[in-house]
Amino acid sequence: MNEGEQLLELGEFGLIKRIAVQVKNASGVILGIGDDCAAIEPTPGLLTLTTADMLVEGVHFDLAFSDPLTLGRKALAVNLSDLAAMGANPRHFLLALAIPPSLSLEFIDRFIAGVLERANQFKICLIGGDTCASSAGLVIAITAMGEQAPAKIVQRAGAMVGDLIFVTGTLGDAALGLELLRGGERVGEAIDRHLDPIPRVVEGVALAEAKLPTAMIDVSDGLLADLGHILDRSKVGARLQLAAIPLSAAFLSSTPALGGDPNALALAGGEDYELLFTAPPDRKGDVVALLTKIGTPVSIIGEITADPGLAVIAADGSDYQVTAHGYNHFARR
Repeated sequence: MNEGEQLLELGEFGLIKRIAVQVKNASGVILGIGDDCAAIEPTPGLLTLTTADMLVEGVHFDLAFSDPLTLGRKALAVNLSDLAAMGANPRHFLLALAIPPSLSLEFIDRFIAGVLERANQFKICLIGGDTCASSAGLVIAITAMGEQAPAKIVQRAGAMVGDLIFVTGTLGDAALGLELLRGGERVGEAIDRHLDPIPRVVEGVALAEAKLPTAMIDVSDGLLADLGHILDRSKVGARLQLAAIPLSAAFLSSTPALGGDPNALALAGGEDYELLFTAPPDRKGDVVALLTKIGTPVSIIGEITADPGLAVIAADGSDYQVTAHGYNHFARR
């Protein structure tokens, strides 16, 4: 029996059962996989935050670069990153797959193992979804739900003039990893950052619980693009210090070989899934202390201004000329 026939013989409902036996219902799940709808019970006093993401083969991922286990982990990670950006504790998620006939049952099994591995890591429960055939590539759609108290939810709006701009971790590594993959490399720190990002769930929840950020977002489309969303929603401007943007040792050692301006990868590369947030200057010590306790590096990279727009300042004090602002799905290619 060939790979396609294995999945054909199992069928849609057989595949769903194969997934369902691996899932244990968590607290708050009244009805899980197996009915037309899942039934979940919200925690009293908390709001439910819901996010959805799609990953399309050939657009968001290349199966020549990624193994199914890692792809499964990343598929859920990108949703968890959105929950983290609003300070939400992950609770439940739905998974929908459009599967091409070329994929084997073994691939699907490994992919689900990766999804559930990431789910167990952050204590989020799979409660349902859908499967169908795809005449093109693999399509992955996840809807994730989290909870947080109304007063602790962090939005993109809320940044105030004089606030400092913070970012966790380092930037540009995921974009560098993609460039290295395209160049034929298959291992390395930057490649891991691209293929297998770790969402900042613990950090996002801790910041929200401490009521430190005035606005927050995750860096998915690129630093400039995502900061732009905060500025638009908050109706403020910003000045970024180029020299303050945190870069990893791997980034600094690898980018010269690529040629061009390496700052473009850090400013607009995207998919780092770090947290970008603002906080008042008098809470700087609290932010640093909290994230240091967790073990997560944090950098101050600029400040919020009354003047509209986003200015990037080079190390010599001149205006840095931005050539790319971030990923746009509908840009001409």
